[in-house]
Amino acid sequence: MALVSVGLALAVPVAVLISVGMEVSSGIGADQAGYLFRITRFTLLQAGISTLLSVGLAIPLARALARRPVFPGRRLLINLFALPLGLPPLVAALGLIEIWGRSGLANQGLALFGVQAPFSIYGLSGILIAHVFFNLPLAARLVLPALERLPSEYWKTAANLGMSGATLFRLVEWPAMRKSVAGAAGLVFMLCATSFTLVLVLGGGPAATTLEVAIYQALRFDFAPGRAVLLSAIQIAMTLAIMAVLKLISTPVDPGHTSGGAARPDARGGLPLIADAAVIGLAAFFVLGPMVAILVAGLAADLLGLMDNALFWRAVATSLGIGAAAATLATLIASLMVRARHSAGDPPRGVSLGLLSGLSNAAGSLTLLVPPVVLGAGWFLLLGGGAGQLFSPLAAIVVVNALMALPFVMRVLEPAYQTAMARNGRLALSLGVTGINRLLQIDLPAMLLPLATGFAFALALSLGDLGAIALFGSDRIITLPWLLYQKLGSYRTADAAGLALLLGLVTMSLIFFADRFANRTAREHQ
Repeated sequence: MALVSVGLALAVPVAVLISVGMEVSSGIGADQAGYLFRITRFTLLQAGISTLLSVGLAIPLARALARRPVFPGRRLLINLFALPLGLPPLVAALGLIEIWGRSGLANQGLALFGVQAPFSIYGLSGILIAHVFFNLPLAARLVLPALERLPSEYWKTAANLGMSGATLFRLVEWPAMRKSVAGAAGLVFMLCATSFTLVLVLGGGPAATTLEVAIYQALRFDFAPGRAVLLSAIQIAMTLAIMAVLKLISTPVDPGHTSGGAARPDARGGLPLIADAAVIGLAAFFVLGPMVAILVAGLAADLLGLMDNALFWRAVATSLGIGAAAATLATLIASLMVRARHSAGDPPRGVSLGLLSGLSNAAGSLTLLVPPVVLGAGWFLLLGGGAGQLFSPLAAIVVVNALMALPFVMRVLEPAYQTAMARNGRLALSLGVTGINRLLQIDLPAMLLPLATGFAFALALSLGDLGAIALFGSDRIITLPWLLYQKLGSYRTADAAGLALLLGLVTMSLIFFADRFANRTAREHQ
């Protein structure tokens, strides 16, 4: 049932896109082909540069943190590097504008040195800054454990041989980190190639538009279904190719919960210490600065006046309703799929059970293949734009958000379910506890914490998402991200800052508690 639900939720919008695409495929002119080429080229270009910058800067950052396993606040800093991963992109964009915008801190600093031309965060430069903000800490957290796992004997041998910094990197550090670097680069490229909100807010015009933003513009502003379908096909093909490459280069990586490795003989004082401190300090400022800016600007806003507005509470109610429904649906489907995979056995017993296990595994990954805007485009065309409707667009938004959260919820539930079944499965059978009695008395109590964790993750992702609501948002359907986007678009930055603070605090709190629960579940699984 869960597989059928996921299959239909993915197949219906894709089928609509294919149907419309077959009608318009013969009408591709030279101008449209040139437009598609430019959009695709820019999508790959910004993703490639973002990946080079993010991973290229993460390597010296990870090396500096590995060389300095003990300093005040190290563990806290590494944990803070996880904050951008749970921050809604729209909230982060506002924080980046506060730092890098026309009247932001960066331009104020340049003015002190006599620089007259202000730095513009809009366009390719802003997209790159935003992507590095999100992905630099992620890449550093993925690369750092590879360096910290190196035995202390390596460093002693390197010191005895008198290896210099460059030789040490080439012969010791790079062989240890290259697989993690490759995996991090592939993941970052995937995230940047499918980025929507950051490009929508910071793109700055047709010259800086990616495939997903072009799909949104084709449907929302021009209502050009044919163009949207062609863009969606290119997006899916590109995402499929990226996922195939990721599968080839993927390697198990530690999520970055580290406490410092062995002391390294190359971690000298003097200039090397100053250099490492500068790298760590600049990275901390770059990552934490926008979040502090959101806090300061949000507290300076008229929060009481904002919350006294009926429109704000409508957006809150709609966001919570959509988020709770999407989180419930994602958790329910993930639970059924995880149970189906476990029932099939490891390895699966028979061809049919093997097919069931394979489909359950693929279903979670397939939702990453079709980005939210592409799925939303299919539902948008199916519903005729959703004009004059209420329930159908809301249902489409819930389905899209649930599908996007499904892979993350499955990653939380699967190891917890395996642990619970290993502990309680045989005992329940020996006691003859089966069916609904086993579900209520054994399975649900054992899985209550993981289920709450998955629900919190899905709720946080849905609350901060702009992808689906960007297509269906209207005066009747308004969420907190959509309201925040409208405030930014009308240059009401004070209200936008207040909304960003409130939305950021809610989503970050959910991510924080979910992460704590997930770590506890992981320790129990080990």
